[in-house]
Amino acid sequence: MLRFGLNPAGFAIGRRNVHYSWVIVAVASIMWMTSSGMRFAASLLVDEFNKPEQFGWSIGAITVGFTIQWVMSGTLGPVCGWLGDRYGVRRVMWVGAVLFIIGMVLTAFMQNLWQFYLYFGVLLAAGMAAFQVTLVSGVTLWFRNQLGLAMGILQALQGLGTAAAILMVFILFDLFGLRMTFLIPGIAGGAILLFLVRYFYNEPADIGLRQWGAPDDEPIRSMQNNDIAKVRTNVFLKQAQRTSAFWNLVGIHFWGCAGHNVILILLVAMATDEGGANLAKGTAVAVYITLTVVSTITRFAVPVLADRFGAKTIMKICFSAQTFPLLLLLISQDVSTYFIFAVLFGIGMGGEMTAFVIINRQYYGDAPTGTTYGWQMAGAGVGMAIGPVLGGFLRDWTGAYDWSILLSFGLSAAAVVSIFFLPSTHEHQLPNWEDALPPEARTSGVTNIPAVSADD
Repeated sequence: MLRFGLNPAGFAIGRRNVHYSWVIVAVASIMWMTSSGMRFAASLLVDEFNKPEQFGWSIGAITVGFTIQWVMSGTLGPVCGWLGDRYGVRRVMWVGAVLFIIGMVLTAFMQNLWQFYLYFGVLLAAGMAAFQVTLVSGVTLWFRNQLGLAMGILQALQGLGTAAAILMVFILFDLFGLRMTFLIPGIAGGAILLFLVRYFYNEPADIGLRQWGAPDDEPIRSMQNNDIAKVRTNVFLKQAQRTSAFWNLVGIHFWGCAGHNVILILLVAMATDEGGANLAKGTAVAVYITLTVVSTITRFAVPVLADRFGAKTIMKICFSAQTFPLLLLLISQDVSTYFIFAVLFGIGMGGEMTAFVIINRQYYGDAPTGTTYGWQMAGAGVGMAIGPVLGGFLRDWTGAYDWSILLSFGLSAAAVVSIFFLPSTHEHQLPNWEDALPPEARTSGVTNIPAVSADD
């Protein structure tokens, strides 16, 4: 007989107890797969929106919609991280799920460019922002050990979700047209998000557990959704913002994301461009899926490697792998070059995004880094916004994608240089930050929470 439920040991499945931290990873992975896939999969429609029989919008005007979306999600990143740190991530996620549904459904019925900007660029972005920071920062609260493995699983499954979304958009648009391409995943995806939020607890103390890897005799402490959490978040953030690493990480995420999002948004349009490679749409989609699937491997591997060998070293390698393969597209435009590029660029891009959570842990330990990560995601969001629109208008102005590729190269190269100025990850940046807290807000003074019994 299958036994299924919560108890002080964790999550019971049959006769085995699985710590709920791993359930959190599974739930977060599915929610991230669901909420983030469309922002990249929708890039398949850039060349379709450009066609006179569809909307006839220019490439530059279309990329403005993606820019608005990334500006919104980037701007809301610190806000969502702050709200999650103070009031708990579940409340933020409930609102995000509703906004995701509204944004997708309204985008399905858009007719004008301003509607694309508002529905896809603003409303859908707000829904996505509620998950992109809170899911990652929320998972970190559950792990004392093996955070790299947990983040690797989370990031890898998110990559697979993007690949699945790309294929889904290609099939839905081909079979049913634009409206159902947004309507079906909007309603179904929103229902999945609303269902899973109830299983995402803010922290282990919510259900009477300790972090995975914490000693059995360590008191169970509540660090979220109370006055102490507010004090800890404010004090830590003020100190973190005085370190060079804080602002450099924001900048690195900006440069790297600006560089790779030029490619992610314009790759299919670039590959099908009659003045360039002129690949068939199906072939171009296959190239994009190849890039996404390859990036999934590094999404999993990089957090594990960064946790073991230091995030700074791994980031140097990944950002370089995202940068130099771009030169291949300037040399050759045949099918084989595009697939080789997809593999090499995918290796770098997948690792570029996934080491930030690990480097936060290595720099700041168990401090409340949700807001810190939110600032880094703000840098990423602004970068993701600026890259495509500059690349799109460069295409409109020059009639070719060569300058867009060079732009991507230059932006990513700036990130590579910036990484060399990061401090070593072998030492905490703020080892004594809790000294600025009142005694009752320090880790040793946080109120203990009684464990939940098996019958609760």
